[in-house]
Amino acid sequence: MSRPPELEPRESEAEPREADVLTEALGELRRAILARLPGGAAARAAAEDASIDWFALFDELRHRLNSFGMDERTGEVDEFGMDELAVRRAEPLLEFLRRRYWRVEVTGLEEVSSTGPVLFVANRSGLLPWDGLMLSHLVAAAHPEGARPRFLVADWLITLPFVQPFLARLGGVRACRENAERLLGSGHSVVAFPEGAKGAAKVFRERYRLQRFGRGGVVSLAIEAGVPVVPVAVVGAEEVHPILFKLESVARGFGLPFLPVTPTFPMLGPLGAVPLPSRWSVRFGAPLDAGAFDHDAARDELLISRLTEEIRQQIQAMLDVELRARESVFA
Repeated sequence: MSRPPELEPRESEAEPREADVLTEALGELRRAILARLPGGAAARAAAEDASIDWFALFDELRHRLNSFGMDERTGEVDEFGMDELAVRRAEPLLEFLRRRYWRVEVTGLEEVSSTGPVLFVANRSGLLPWDGLMLSHLVAAAHPEGARPRFLVADWLITLPFVQPFLARLGGVRACRENAERLLGSGHSVVAFPEGAKGAAKVFRERYRLQRFGRGGVVSLAIEAGVPVVPVAVVGAEEVHPILFKLESVARGFGLPFLPVTPTFPMLGPLGAVPLPSRWSVRFGAPLDAGAFDHDAARDELLISRLTEEIRQQIQAMLDVELRARESVFA
């Protein structure tokens, strides 16, 4: 037979709240630590404010560790995770890298349309997406009235701990066709690197030699979305982390395609992630008006293959021009 409601134990009487249990456990731990301290130290610690909310302190510490020191989100985050406040806070650093550290020289950006989305296609420059960040910053600075371009990031990189939320807040998006289609369809320009992992894994002696573009995806994507394709040549970014050679067997244990050995990594540990101050030049080429093609052209494999190779050759030619004009890597 059930008891009358007035005889039912209240929730607080039936079992203690988790917060109370945790607070009491932390209090017991504190008392145990104080008991092991020398007399003077124990007395000073006991004289501290006894009203400390240990549960709140623990919860705050847990939150800080989970966020790895990242600032609080603003709540104004789009569907891909970009945080406008985080971007604004990063702009002074990006501008310093552009003007002082890498001394980026830009050519041809004034010819890029600012009235609609554009698919930028560039050579890949190393494992870390400094090139994507900088290209997005350059276009956004030249066309502040438009939506900030998003740069595509390789699968293996965006799955590393702490990397995905950091890059997403600054405009990085996992590289896949579906994401690129949604971005272009919503009016955002996209920075793509069709060399893929082959381009990121080039050793120093193979720098600025474009690898084969993957299956013509960028051209068919542009035709279906009706947006222009703008080829981009980036010189200087492949020297920020020059790969001397690769360790593949060791890297498999970390879930990486390979472990790069550079002049600063792994010898300098985490400091090896600091990019070298190479001098950059970025050249934007003549756009391909993919919107001029019929929508069915996206399924014409011969046409897609020919256009893809033309874009690749255009980027390679621009790279060769910039390399011949460069007097020094760092000067």
